[in-house]
Amino acid sequence: MTEHSLPPDDSRATPGRLVPAAQTLPAARDPYGELAGYYPASVIESEGGDGFDLREYWRILNKRKWVVISVLVACVALGAIYTLMKTPLYTATVRLQIDRNVTKVIEGGNVTPMESSGLEFLKTQYELLQSRTLAERVATSLRLGDDEGFLNPKGASLIGTVKGWVVPPEAGAQRRVDRERAAAAIVLDNRTVSPVAGSRLVDLSYSDSDPGRARRIASALADAFIASNLDKRFQANAYAKTFLEDQTKHLKLRLEDSEKQLLDFAQKEQIVAVKERSSIAESNLASANATLGALVTERIKNEQSWKQVAAANAINMPQLLSNKVIEGLRDQRNALVTEYQEKLETFKPSYPAMVQIDNKVKEIDRQIADQVKAIKDSLKASYEASQSQEEEMKKQIEKLRAEVLDLQKRSIQYNILKREVDTNRSLYEGLLQRQKEVDVAGGAGTNNVFIVDRAEVPTSPSSPNIPRALLLSLALGLGVGVAAAYLLERFDDTVRSAGEIERTTGLATLGIIPKVDDPDSAPAMLADPRSALAEAYRSLCTSLQFTTDTGLPKTLYVTSTGPSEGKSLTSVAIARHFAGMGMKVLVVDADLRNPSLHKKLGGDNAIGLSNYLTGACTPPDAFQATDIPTLAFMASGPLPPNAADLLGNPRLHSLMTVGLEVFDLIVLDGPPVMGIADAALLSNAAAATVFVVGAGQARLSLVRGALKRLQFGRATLVGAVLTKFDAKAAGYGAGYGYAYSYGGHAHVAVGSDRGRARLGQEMG
Repeated sequence: MTEHSLPPDDSRATPGRLVPAAQTLPAARDPYGELAGYYPASVIESEGGDGFDLREYWRILNKRKWVVISVLVACVALGAIYTLMKTPLYTATVRLQIDRNVTKVIEGGNVTPMESSGLEFLKTQYELLQSRTLAERVATSLRLGDDEGFLNPKGASLIGTVKGWVVPPEAGAQRRVDRERAAAAIVLDNRTVSPVAGSRLVDLSYSDSDPGRARRIASALADAFIASNLDKRFQANAYAKTFLEDQTKHLKLRLEDSEKQLLDFAQKEQIVAVKERSSIAESNLASANATLGALVTERIKNEQSWKQVAAANAINMPQLLSNKVIEGLRDQRNALVTEYQEKLETFKPSYPAMVQIDNKVKEIDRQIADQVKAIKDSLKASYEASQSQEEEMKKQIEKLRAEVLDLQKRSIQYNILKREVDTNRSLYEGLLQRQKEVDVAGGAGTNNVFIVDRAEVPTSPSSPNIPRALLLSLALGLGVGVAAAYLLERFDDTVRSAGEIERTTGLATLGIIPKVDDPDSAPAMLADPRSALAEAYRSLCTSLQFTTDTGLPKTLYVTSTGPSEGKSLTSVAIARHFAGMGMKVLVVDADLRNPSLHKKLGGDNAIGLSNYLTGACTPPDAFQATDIPTLAFMASGPLPPNAADLLGNPRLHSLMTVGLEVFDLIVLDGPPVMGIADAALLSNAAAATVFVVGAGQARLSLVRGALKRLQFGRATLVGAVLTKFDAKAAGYGAGYGYAYSYGGHAHVAVGSDRGRARLGQEMG
C-alpha cells in the first residue's frame, strides 16, 4: 500500500478547539481522489450544498424507491379493481338549438317575457333543463317508476332488504309516488347538460347501464323540454286571451257611459269648441303679458335716466353731454374762459373788457342751467308717461285673467269628462287589437327549441374509461408515493451520509467505513489489505495524519453517541494500521462498563486498566502482546462499580504521559457519550478525540447532544468517522469506488462513470 502525502497547510486545525469541516475535509485536498474510495460521487459534488438540488431529491427517491413503488402499485391496483368493478354505462346524447327569439307569426303575438340579455336567457334555459320538474315529467311519461331494472340495476341491497323487514309496507299510492320520485332522482343524477361554447347549441346526455334505455330517456328529456316550453307559451296565451276578453267588455261599457256624460254636460253648459275659445283668451292674455313686459322695461329705463339726471349737480351726464345746444354753449363758454385767462396776464379783473367777458360767461352758465332743467323735465315726463302706460296695461291684464279663469272654471268638468272618454277609447282599441293578436298567436304553436341531432343507441360504454382511470391511478400513486418518501426522509433524523454530519455538527468527515454484512468477518477483512474495509480504514488513518499542525496526535480517544456504532473496530483498525507502519502503538480498552477489545484482539481481560487505576499494578503488568510486534494491548480489567470515579483519577493522565515515553501512539477505546460521564473524562485526558457515527443508527439530535457533552469536557474534536455506510440505503446508487494498485494491477469498483474517468486519469 502506498500512502499519499499532502503538502503542509497552515489553515489546519490546532488542538483544543472544534475544527470546521471545510478546513479539514481531506476530500477537498486529495489530488489522487483517495477519498473517492468511500465517498459516493454525489456526496463529493453536492453534499452540504444550499438551495434546490435535483441530485438530493434523486437520492431521496432512490433511497425510498420501494416506498414509492409500493404506494404506486397499491394505487394502480386499487384503481384497476375499482374501475373493473364498476357497472359499464352507456351515454346517449341529443343536441338542441335554443333560440332567444321565437319566430313571429304576427307582430306582438308573444306574451312570454324575454330575458334582457342572451347570456341570461341561455343560463335560464340550462337551469330549466336540469330542473326536477323536467325529470319527473320524463319519469312519468316513460313509467320509469315501474321499471325494476331502472330503479335497482344491481339487484336488491342488504340495507334495502333489512329496511323492508323493519319498516312496514306503505300504501300502494304512496309507494308509487315514492317510486316516481326515486326514478326522477335517478334521472337527475345521470343526465348531463353541456353547452357548446360560442353557440346556442346544447348537448343533453343521459348515461345508463342499458344503451336502449339511455337513448329513450335522452330523447324523452329533449321532448319533455320542448313540450314544457310549448305548454308554458300556450298557458300564457290562454290566460292573456281570457284576461283581455274580460277587460275589453268592461272598457266597452265604461267608454259608452263616459261619452254619454260628456254629451249631457256640454248641452247643460252650452260649451261648444271649448278648445278654440280657450286658445283665443289665453292668446290675448299672453300678448298682454308680453306688452306689459316691454312697458315695464321702458319704464325702468326712463326711471333710471331721470333719477340719474335729477340727482346730478354737474353736466357731465351722458344725457346732458349729448345735447347739441348744451354742447354749443359749452364750446362758447370754453372759448370765453380761454380769452379771459389770456387777458388776465395783461389786464386786471376790474378792467371793463375783463368784466364784459365775465358777464358773457355768466350768461352762458345761465343758459346751460336752463337747458339742463328742460332736459330733466323732459326725462321726468317720459318716466311718468311710461309709468301710466304700465298701470293701464296691468289693469287690462287683470281683466283678461279674470275672463280666462272664468272660462277655465266652466270648462274643468268638461275637460275631465272628455279626457276620460279619450282614455277609455284608447284602452278599448288597444285591448281589442291585442286580443285579436293573441287569439291568432295562440293557435300558431311556435317554439324556440329545436332538435338538431336526435339521440342514437350507444354502441360502446362511455364509462368506466379504463386507460384514463389507470393513468389517474398512476399519477395519484406516483404523487402519493413521492410525498410519502419525502415525508419519511424529513421525519427520519438518523445519520446516513457524511454531508449530514458536516451540516449538523461542523465536524470534518475523516473517513467513511463501508457496512460489513457479517460482523464476524471484520477481523479477516482488516487483515486483507485488498478489502474495501481495510482500504477505508487506511484512508481514515491517512486523514488523521493531517488533523493537527504536528501531524498525527500522540493520544487518540475514539468514542460514539451510543453502543454498537463501530468505535471498537475503528480503534483496533487505527492501532493496527499505525503499528503496521512500524510505530509503537498502545491500544487501551477504556470502556469499564462493557469492554470488547479483548475479544477482537484475542486477549485476556483478567488484568487491565481498572487494576492500574486502583493502584493494584503497574502499566507493564497490564500490557498484553498481539500478533503485531509493535502493537501492545491493555484490557479494561475487572469491571468496577465506580467507573467514572476511577477515570477521574490522576493516574489516567500519568498513563498518558508515561506511556508516550515508550509508545508513539496511544489509542483509547472508550464508552459511548450519552448517559455516562466516562467519555468526557477520557476525551479530556487525550490529545484528540475521534467521533464515530453509525450510519442509519445514530440520530442527529443525539449526535448534537453528545458533541455538546464532549465540548463541555474540553475535548479536542478533530473529526468524525461514518461507519456502517451503505450507499444503497443512503440512496446514492449501487456502489462506491476504490482505486489502488498492487503489483501493477489495478482493482476498480466504482459506482459512476465519473469515478471511472477519474481513475483512468490517475492510471495514466
